[in-house]
Amino acid sequence: MALIFQGLTFRYGRKTDVFSDFSVQIEGSSTVLLGPNGAGKSTLMTLAASHLTPTDGTVTWNGISSSSRREHVRYRKAVAWIPQQITPIPGLTVREQVAYSGWLKGLSRASAWEESAKAIARVQLEKLADRKSHQVSGGQLRRMGIAGALTHQSELILMDEPTAGLDPTQRGVFRDLVAELSQSVSVVVSTHQTEDLADLYQDVIVLAAGQTRFQGSTQEFHALAGHISSPRESAEAAYSTLVGREV
Repeated sequence: MALIFQGLTFRYGRKTDVFSDFSVQIEGSSTVLLGPNGAGKSTLMTLAASHLTPTDGTVTWNGISSSSRREHVRYRKAVAWIPQQITPIPGLTVREQVAYSGWLKGLSRASAWEESAKAIARVQLEKLADRKSHQVSGGQLRRMGIAGALTHQSELILMDEPTAGLDPTQRGVFRDLVAELSQSVSVVVSTHQTEDLADLYQDVIVLAAGQTRFQGSTQEFHALAGHISSPRESAEAAYSTLVGREV
């Protein structure tokens, strides 16, 4: 399975193109999209989620087009989008909001409710299932978002800056969750943080100014740093080599 951007052009209104004739193919179970602020990461992820439509070109997942009216429902059922900010729905419990996500993707109310329990267990939120969704922490909200994606059995989960603002404990929970998820679904995470790359992701894409500066395995990415032994330091050095003063 592959997420393919082909000949992609996109601009906001009459502004300069964010992407111009951009093409990249993302395969594998876990990919991290790195890049400085303003590189186009969030825009690319939003296009992949079909929440934005390309000015030109195509976005496909496993051959299903994001912009085809005939295939739009199939695409959105297969591809889940978890933005940086998860908005709790007033009055709904954690389980109710997770079930609602499944219902929005086409599940019956009964199926959505049944699947929500499994999804909540998978992200370790069982003890909070009956708590109002606006009463949980930021890290728990993001796990709730992932549970919503699992409820309708997404094939691809897109996450934008999922660890921003999380404390070390919450980051550890998220790291374990991504490692578990990538065993059964494809995961693409956008971030400007280089920690834990080797432990979490198979592949790395570095984006800057709307262009791909690097695409390859995490091992190939770290190799750009030369003989630096520390994984964190080698990731930072490789990243700086690719984006330079744009960081």
